[in-house]
Amino acid sequence: MHNPKSVPDIPENALSYRFVRSSGPGGQHVNKVSTAVQLRVQLAKTRLDKRVLERLIRLAGHQVNARGELVINADRFRSQVRNREDALTRLTTLVERAIIKPKKRISTRPSRAQKRLRKDIKKKRGTLKKLRGNPREDG
Repeated sequence: MHNPKSVPDIPENALSYRFVRSSGPGGQHVNKVSTAVQLRVQLAKTRLDKRVLERLIRLAGHQVNARGELVINADRFRSQVRNREDALTRLTTLVERAIIKPKKRISTRPSRAQKRLRKDIKKKRGTLKKLRGNPREDG
């Protein structure tokens, strides 16, 4: 089973689990057993850096509610244990993606040769299009 302590910088008291009935196939079993997991992470209690937290909120999008909780719903599996592992894995992946600092784009300019080549291609194209017109009558 996945250990919640392996989730970087998120203490156990920031996580809470709610087990709810799952939708989808499963027959009578699905109506009796609460196998779906709703993992709630109180973002204020996490020990994440401010910038990492901002990136996490941006990555999570609609999964963060107005109370500042990240809500992950896991109901892929028919087992409560596997759904709990899935929710933790998804949380870990999300946090790991937020930790990676995006590279800053360095704007570049086209070289003189590239500009010349572009103009030559445009001129060639224009000439080709002119030649497509109706043939002139000699007379």
